[in-house]
Amino acid sequence: MEALGHGYKELEIPPAQGDGRARFTLEPNALHIWPRGGYMCIALPNTEGSFTVTLFLPAQGAHPSFASLPDSAHAAAFFREDFPDLLPLIPRFAEDYDSHPVGTLSTLYLDRWHLDGRALLIGDAAHAIVPFHGQGMNCGFEDTVALADLLAESGRDTADAFAEFQRIRQPDADAIAQMALENYVEMRDSVADPHYLAKRELGAALAERIPSHYMARYRLVTFTHLPYAYALERGRAQDALLRRLLGESCDAKTVDLAAAEALFKSALPPLAHG
Repeated sequence: MEALGHGYKELEIPPAQGDGRARFTLEPNALHIWPRGGYMCIALPNTEGSFTVTLFLPAQGAHPSFASLPDSAHAAAFFREDFPDLLPLIPRFAEDYDSHPVGTLSTLYLDRWHLDGRALLIGDAAHAIVPFHGQGMNCGFEDTVALADLLAESGRDTADAFAEFQRIRQPDADAIAQMALENYVEMRDSVADPHYLAKRELGAALAERIPSHYMARYRLVTFTHLPYAYALERGRAQDALLRRLLGESCDAKTVDLAAAEALFKSALPPLAHG
């Protein structure tokens, strides 16, 4: 078990009332992020019009950390300083902060997922990950499909099926664990970085121009059936080319798209199908 060293606490933005019905206070078709470098808040919509707000902070250490915000009075002062637009949207801030526990964030790495043919760990029991890619449940579902196929092929030889299951699934589990950790840094820090935003803009232009050779890593993970390990390696290769094209520039419009297309097509094979 590898602890992230950061924890989280959940708060709530209730629905706004108007015209006799509940409505969303913020845009509902979006993930709202308040990035602050080493920490952040996010807000996700719920069906009845509320938002679940999650504060992510270091668990211990210097301010700001959960250790330095032991109660709602300290936390409210912190929010007034760091999240002044968010605090007024949380009318039950004190009650939420004082009553909701600090959650822990860890990644589980196991050398062995099975005991001969007698027992097998799958899903979070074998490879729990932090939530920043939203793929923990999906990864577990993928496990069940792979296991069902192997058991159908193996008959009564569960020992070989279990060993083969770990062999084929562990690289993907390790890959999504790594990408989930990287997404935390991206969400709390990179989204406010001009160079990162320029890479995103350039990537979007290339995805439209050469969809056979470029797809953002997030889309590879979320909207295809391609293995996580493939998405991780392809994403790294694509990112290296985007950085090469941009250099020190923070303006995607300075890049010659024809030259970028040629570089991608010469450096990378077409995207796998999945």
